[in-house]
Amino acid sequence: MPKGLQSKGILRRNRMLLAAIRLFLENGYEKTTTASIAREAGMSPASFFAAFENKEALLLQLVQTMFGGQFALAAELLGKDSDPVLLYAAETTLQLQITELSEPLRELYVTAYSLPSTIEYIYASTSKKLSALFQSYLPAAGPRDFYELDIATAGITRGFMAKPCDLYFPFSDKVRRHLNCCLSLYQVPPVRREDAIQAVLHMRLQPVAENLVASMVRRAEEGFGAAPGRPYFGSSG
Repeated sequence: MPKGLQSKGILRRNRMLLAAIRLFLENGYEKTTTASIAREAGMSPASFFAAFENKEALLLQLVQTMFGGQFALAAELLGKDSDPVLLYAAETTLQLQITELSEPLRELYVTAYSLPSTIEYIYASTSKKLSALFQSYLPAAGPRDFYELDIATAGITRGFMAKPCDLYFPFSDKVRRHLNCCLSLYQVPPVRREDAIQAVLHMRLQPVAENLVASMVRRAEEGFGAAPGRPYFGSSG
């Protein structure tokens, strides 16, 4: 493909991604149509399908960016040599915190944990990380075991994401129950689970979650303004 055409395609995709992020944050995934994304991007409906096969394909691109950023941010918060159990607890709790920021964000994350292409990406990418984090607790487990365990813990996570916190189900209770359910599947002893839970409950993750969402929008804006040939949204897998 000629370089000029390739650059044009990259810019079109970035414009669609930026438009989609804005609309997803305002209206949610389901209410946002491909036509409205194209209109927000200042392009024709046909231009959307020149950039992406469908709305799910666009969401997959966003998921690849979002999930890579969350693991990296959790590691940055805790330091290079952070405890693996605490790293998992912080990253998954950060996801739960993001879904409490707004209902459109909740819907976006629950959808990402539901659609075939996006959930398969989550399984494939996070199961490798889970192996590195929990191999010492499951020394006989192989890649298939961690992949199947990720299916289980992703289902648990999706359920907790979908349930909004309220007076009778505060965020601290959600975090505690979620982490106990997930960490027990990885054979983390109760004392280690409780240490990690107490640690994340003392973290101020709401401003971190807000900054992560704002950063995603900024990255999309920079991608739109990037020099041709420099796509900002690439796979993190």
